[in-house]
Amino acid sequence: MAYGGGGGGGGGSGGRAIRVLNVAEKPSVAKAVSGFLSKNQQGGLRVRDGRSRYNRIFEFNHTINGQPCHMSFTSVTGHLMELDFDDRFRRWHSCDPVDLYHASVRKFVPEDKSDIRRTLEEEARKCQWLILWLDCDREGENIAFEVIEVCTQANRNLNIWRARFSALIEREIQNSLQNLVRPNQLFADAVDLRQEIDLRIGASFTRFQTMFLRDAFMINLATDDRNLVISYGPCQFPTLGFVVERYWENQSHEAEEFWTINCTHNTDEGTANFKWMRGHFFDYTCAAIVYEMCIQEPTVTVTEIKEQEKLKYPPLPLSTLELEKRASRFFHMSPAHTMKVAEDLYQAGFISYPRTETDRFSEKTDLRAIVFEQQGHPLWGSYAQLLLNPEAGLWRNPSSGRRDDKAHPPIHPTRFSPGESGWSRDHHRLYELVVRHFLACVSQPAKAAETSVEIDIAGETFSSSGRVIHAKNYLDVYTFESWGGSMIPTYTLGQQFMPTTLTLDSGVTRPPPLLSEADLLTCMDKALGQMQRCMSTYRSCLIDIMQ
Repeated sequence: MAYGGGGGGGGGSGGRAIRVLNVAEKPSVAKAVSGFLSKNQQGGLRVRDGRSRYNRIFEFNHTINGQPCHMSFTSVTGHLMELDFDDRFRRWHSCDPVDLYHASVRKFVPEDKSDIRRTLEEEARKCQWLILWLDCDREGENIAFEVIEVCTQANRNLNIWRARFSALIEREIQNSLQNLVRPNQLFADAVDLRQEIDLRIGASFTRFQTMFLRDAFMINLATDDRNLVISYGPCQFPTLGFVVERYWENQSHEAEEFWTINCTHNTDEGTANFKWMRGHFFDYTCAAIVYEMCIQEPTVTVTEIKEQEKLKYPPLPLSTLELEKRASRFFHMSPAHTMKVAEDLYQAGFISYPRTETDRFSEKTDLRAIVFEQQGHPLWGSYAQLLLNPEAGLWRNPSSGRRDDKAHPPIHPTRFSPGESGWSRDHHRLYELVVRHFLACVSQPAKAAETSVEIDIAGETFSSSGRVIHAKNYLDVYTFESWGGSMIPTYTLGQQFMPTTLTLDSGVTRPPPLLSEADLLTCMDKALGQMQRCMSTYRSCLIDIMQ
């Protein structure tokens, strides 16, 4: 990669140090990266205040591909700019809500971010390079171009680079600095488009709903002190639809009584519970007639025996959605709280970037090195040692999912910790989930032998099955899941016996349960997948038509 020239601010020749402005997405990231890069550098790390008291400036010397650099490292706090309508469209009664779909919009730095903007402008004027250390996803790319816009207004000759990293660990930070790339305008434009769509749809529907309901119910906004804004969000509202739809299904359910026949058989080896293959009858008379037939000829004949090996496979590598679902299911943590804790762990360097759609590891990832770092843990260290022992035969290359966002690997541990003193209970639990999930991914599936037995009573078929786990494998470390094993007595084909119990039992149908957070995330993911498939089909049709 040639660092000179591009953009007019190339590195100087003759070994003269150039000034580089580095910008991170958060103050904590700026501090962490500066700490890594200033280590063992002449002059060490120096800190001074910027215009914003929350966004300090770290200074140190470094060398990038042989080019001496004087580094100034500061940060923003998420998005630097906001998107809104021009002033003449911002008042609710200034236009019809439908006009907001073609009203002009502008992106600007709000007043509460003006100190950060001034810091960037002042530092940019003194520098030749700008290196962007924003999160490596589309949102981060959009923030990067917000920083670029502010800095280039102060210095049009900046040579602009992008550092791409997925974990706040020293080796990855050092590697990203020596392999800088150009920022991606298309990724940033995609976020601008999404923001504009959200703004136009959300604002127009919110205004329409609020004013329509105000007029329909004759509410006086001037005298009523309640918050009467009926807001609409393009993302949140469809999500609410899943919740409401399931609620309606739950409330509209009418319980209906049914009857079923159950059979048990006790032996010295245990008890077998046989289920009626018809399931149940809603008509009591029909159920009673069949039951009487069974009572009159109760002799049981074993008609079929099936024995087969069963495997329970480890989970796929961990994506953001799966992290949220599993944290909700295992720990009852909300998705928002899960991501807050995950961000803390990421910024402290303990896990990789937690916002990723990827559920497959690259062939270049050194999976064994990640396992090696976990050998000293008091809870799962012995399992990690067993994974690395070839004689144990426990290792298995992880399965690959279908998604790869091309920006980040699946979520995995990046630094060993037996548990930090400053961590909350949720920090401990989420770090444990990430580590155990990763160790499970590179493990053999659990193995069991399953036996299914079918019997005949007066022409009616019943079945029972039992499972014996032979090797737990990944379940030994992934303690959040279980695979129940139950023994049933040994039977032979054609064997006859008398049932221990043969009963006609009643029950009632139950409504579908209300959605849990994990269920809701699954519904959202399924709907997104359907939409993506439709878009793919639509694109294919367009291509065919154009050809």
